[in-house]
Amino acid sequence: MDISIVIPLLNEAESLPELYAWIEKVMQQEGFSYEIIFVDDGSTDHSWEIIRDLHAMHPEVKALRFQYNYGKSPALHCAFRQAQGDVVITMDADLQDSPDEIPALYHMIKDEKYHLVSGWKKKRYDPITKTLPTKLFNATARAFSGIQLHDFNCGLKAYDKKVVKSIEVYNDMHRWIPFLAKNAGFTRIGEKPVHHQARKYGHSKFGFDRFTNGYLDLFTLWFLSKFGKKPMHFFGVIGTVMFLIGFFAVLAVGGIKGYALYKGVAAPLITNTPYFYIAIASMIIGTQLFLSGFIGELITRNASERNHYTIAEELV
Repeated sequence: MDISIVIPLLNEAESLPELYAWIEKVMQQEGFSYEIIFVDDGSTDHSWEIIRDLHAMHPEVKALRFQYNYGKSPALHCAFRQAQGDVVITMDADLQDSPDEIPALYHMIKDEKYHLVSGWKKKRYDPITKTLPTKLFNATARAFSGIQLHDFNCGLKAYDKKVVKSIEVYNDMHRWIPFLAKNAGFTRIGEKPVHHQARKYGHSKFGFDRFTNGYLDLFTLWFLSKFGKKPMHFFGVIGTVMFLIGFFAVLAVGGIKGYALYKGVAAPLITNTPYFYIAIASMIIGTQLFLSGFIGELITRNASERNHYTIAEELV
């Protein structure tokens, strides 16, 4: 099979028939073999009934329905496990992503050998309250990930099948799939300017909190990529530095006391010197960080994915 088209959705009943007809037209024009995987993320409108009707009439339509609104990342994760196409295309169901972009994305994966291609909505039909935070968000993402994409959050993306079978998309990590792919060794990541259409039906399902949550997820992913399998390299180093600061502060306290006794003068109270408090705080914090590193090592040692590696090719 050439292409798997993955479409997560929430309450998009009005757009689904038009979206399917548009995809079907493009696929027939190009002669692709394909499947469409709809993931209904707990819709409360008639989305599932429409998908069920499409499935009954068109065998290439597959679908699963969540009992509850779990989010886009779980929807993509479940669809990626089922996808059978050589190239996997993800797109939103709100008609803002154009199916006309699919052939070019497919050929970038198959012919130009990209592992992942992300859409870039150069011209957006969004209010400035959304576009400005998006620009800042993407600039931060480029700095932390080292991936030079202009639009990390674009739902229109193309993947080599090996990528979606090798990564795990969880929590709200769908924003950072390029980063996840890079950490798994899939470094040929490109982008393609794509047409962004104004929303025709309904309203956006994402609020401003996606930016704050996105930053937190980015920091988490950056930390895990650096120290996820070796937490002692982070906590141990910082803990050792803090402990040494406290140790030298103790020496300073002892030195001040000893010097006063040597001179035969009244020694100042230990609690009257700032070094005393620096010593206590630094040594306690240093010890806690060091122990955190040990605990992290124990957790990673017993984690089921501690020996999970992406194998590019195998000869047996």
